[in-house]
Amino acid sequence: MPIALLPDRAVVTVTGEDAPGFLQGVVTCNVETLEPGEARLGALLTPQGKILFDFLLARAGDGYHLDVAADRAADLAKRLGLYRLRARVTIALDPTLGVAAAWDGATTAATVARLRDGRLDALGARLHFEAGAFSADATEAEYHAHRIRIGIPEGGRDFPWSDAFPHEALMDQLGGVDFRKGCYVGQEVVSRMQHRGTARTRIVPLVAVSEEALEAGAEITAGQRTLGTVGSVAGRRGLGLLRLDRLADALAAGEPLRAGRAPVGVEKPAFATFAFPEAGQAG
Repeated sequence: MPIALLPDRAVVTVTGEDAPGFLQGVVTCNVETLEPGEARLGALLTPQGKILFDFLLARAGDGYHLDVAADRAADLAKRLGLYRLRARVTIALDPTLGVAAAWDGATTAATVARLRDGRLDALGARLHFEAGAFSADATEAEYHAHRIRIGIPEGGRDFPWSDAFPHEALMDQLGGVDFRKGCYVGQEVVSRMQHRGTARTRIVPLVAVSEEALEAGAEITAGQRTLGTVGSVAGRRGLGLLRLDRLADALAAGEPLRAGRAPVGVEKPAFATFAFPEAGQAG
């Protein structure tokens, strides 16, 4: 029952009496329906609807924790500050807080904030704790292997900042976008993609079908077609950002897929509800 420290994550806090309304007006997820003990996927977008930051949002006392990539945390706090205007909120990166992940029923006796990972039950829990509170029995790499195995992308690893829409990063599949809430930054573009069904690119699991290793950043091809790019990898498995219409054409033509030099297969995530091409089905 593993617990892994995640030094690649940090916590930005948003506190103050206007914090709920402030966040509700700028992030993709629904802050008002956030349950105690839940860490919900969300993002801050560009006005053009592309992801600047993805994070897990959780209640923390009278405020909120945003569990975000550590190398993006200071920039997230700064960007949120640009939207603060007259809102009575305080936004800060909290260097005293660490992040861990626990899955397969793992528990700890240490004093931590244990949060259900709202993206998918199989991910387990997020733990927010004071630095040095406890040690772990799994590695950061083992957590990412677990994440990759069940098809969960992360920003910066599986899609580029400022160049991917929430649908492409599966945020519509993992509870990261609320299509019924009011306006937020980039909302019009995301809503249009949802209602018109125009998301042709998705992140999907890859599996190597030979001993050739997958390489992050490798181009995914089928014959002369470029389908996408490999994101994060763990052993023979990885995640790829793919054009599904081109994948459909390749499968219909019986063309083998390669990620760099490695022959690969492509899988539909078990949790996904979007249409996925099958062999013999043209796009």
